[in-house]
Amino acid sequence: MNIHLALRQSVLLLGMAFSSTLLAQTFVYVSAAEDGNIGRYALNEQTGALTHLGDTAAGGKVMPMAVSPDKQTLYAAVRSQPVRLLSWSINGKSGALTPVSESSAAASYPYISLDRQGRFLLAASYDGGVVHVYRLGAAGKVITPFIAEVQTGHAAHSVITDATGQSVYVGVLGRDRVLQLSLHPDGQLTPVGKGFATTEEKGGARHSVMSPDNRYLYNIGEMNGKITQFARQKDGALQQVADYPSPVADTFHLQHGVERTAHYSDPTPRIWAADITLTPDGRFLYVSERTSSTVSGYRVGTEGRLRLINSWPVEKQPRGIAVSPDGRWLIVSGEKSGVIGSYAIAKKSGDLQRMAEAPAGKDANWVTIVSRD
Repeated sequence: MNIHLALRQSVLLLGMAFSSTLLAQTFVYVSAAEDGNIGRYALNEQTGALTHLGDTAAGGKVMPMAVSPDKQTLYAAVRSQPVRLLSWSINGKSGALTPVSESSAAASYPYISLDRQGRFLLAASYDGGVVHVYRLGAAGKVITPFIAEVQTGHAAHSVITDATGQSVYVGVLGRDRVLQLSLHPDGQLTPVGKGFATTEEKGGARHSVMSPDNRYLYNIGEMNGKITQFARQKDGALQQVADYPSPVADTFHLQHGVERTAHYSDPTPRIWAADITLTPDGRFLYVSERTSSTVSGYRVGTEGRLRLINSWPVEKQPRGIAVSPDGRWLIVSGEKSGVIGSYAIAKKSGDLQRMAEAPAGKDANWVTIVSRD
């Protein structure tokens, strides 16, 4: 071999090896409610491949998860008795989880989140009709009992904070509204204005997501599949901007949804929307719909307006969706799927292309992605 060619190849290989060490380590965590554990996966940021690294036992029906702002701690709520809040430290190199705290919870929570400063854990209770605020201690420990409580009305289904950490928004499925609250430095919550913004009657206000510029909130209705767009005012109050109809109801001949109780048995194909997420740059928004087993994508335009891109078949009964921090990959879990899937997000169009899968536990639902340098 030509000595100069060999030298160039050696330099190229060395450069590739060096650059690979600079890539962030990206881990995916998926809670499997029926199995009572959290699956750990490595996400290849170049190919979208998912490698199952193992499972962490949670000791019960584990569902919602959240990660600390510094990416050091993973939190989860167990909804079976005894209801609990758990936290683990995240190994930045391997993704392994080491137990930090296990605390008795005051209610069963289908949704938990942290404020942007990592001071508090906020939890919404569907059955209890409340939102609770817990203080976070050293090393990510959840301190009990809760320090604040707000009565929400029937079926609180989500709770998020805005970028300032001063506003809290609660999707209340049974009341068709999004509560608008102020979060104070001591963890107390107080209403902003009249305390809520309404969504369509019997639409089932479920999950919400804030735009990266903190100007707009989008809420997905579980029963009507509509996305309601709100503009965030300076004081944190919400003003409705637009509604976007279900993109799959007509295609799959879905009837208007109803609240799914524990004894639900209606065989009628009905709208059953689940999750909503945005890419980190705010250019694309995605929602999951369980009856049709689809994810639909939208391009976000001027003034936050949405334009439908397409709908794609995904894992059966998709419950959780999450976008990787680099905005290149969408991970989807299915409550009735034996695998989770990774989907490449086209940089210009926002189209999805299925790239890989990995085995998942039973009743896979919540998806959380952590990227560490």
